[in-house]
Amino acid sequence: MGRWLLDAADLFLPRCCSACDRPLMAHERAVCLPCLHDLPRTGMHLQADNRVERLFHGKVAVQAAAALLQFNRRGRVQRMLHRLKYQGDQAVGLELGRWMAEALRTSPRFATVDHVLAVPLHPRRLRERGYNQSQVLVDGFRELWPLCLPDQGLMRVVRTTTQTRKGRWERWTNVKEAFELGDTRPLAGAHVLLIDDVVTTGATLEGCIRALLCVPDLRVSVCTAATA
Repeated sequence: MGRWLLDAADLFLPRCCSACDRPLMAHERAVCLPCLHDLPRTGMHLQADNRVERLFHGKVAVQAAAALLQFNRRGRVQRMLHRLKYQGDQAVGLELGRWMAEALRTSPRFATVDHVLAVPLHPRRLRERGYNQSQVLVDGFRELWPLCLPDQGLMRVVRTTTQTRKGRWERWTNVKEAFELGDTRPLAGAHVLLIDDVVTTGATLEGCIRALLCVPDLRVSVCTAATA
């Protein structure tokens, strides 16, 4: 499509920033430049023993863990993730995935990762929503860092209730047997990066990691778009 057609489309159906709803300029993608500049990046991908990694201490073995952004209620990051998860805004999910790839590719702590997996949705919830927001992040991630994507990865076999407003113990019991792994052979001896949209207590990711660690000699790292 020519530039003049894109400009005409923006005139009648303007694209809006997923963080502040301001109309986007032609060169902006999902998030406007002022919001992009002000996003609360954590720098965790370069920090050993960061706050996200400590969520898993004494529970499951994690090679490295990080969150790209800090989640603040009623802030830009919350609006972006809400639009991704509930309003069909996959463009911002792809952009977040690209930013995650940009960050992790600069970090020696993630240098040996060779597979990437999304935290799965239960099939019924996937049908209702039409897409898995974590898989959208992975799709954007792989545009910049095309890691292997196993054909049969994690599966969510229990449709859990929402984790929102649950405490640490309730979150863990809600997901402790929710995940299973398909064909484990391609993952033997691999270093897998597990991607999700947001981490709070780490219970969902812990459930995924426990399922993954049945694979011989597997190492698991974690990255989320945000941490609450």
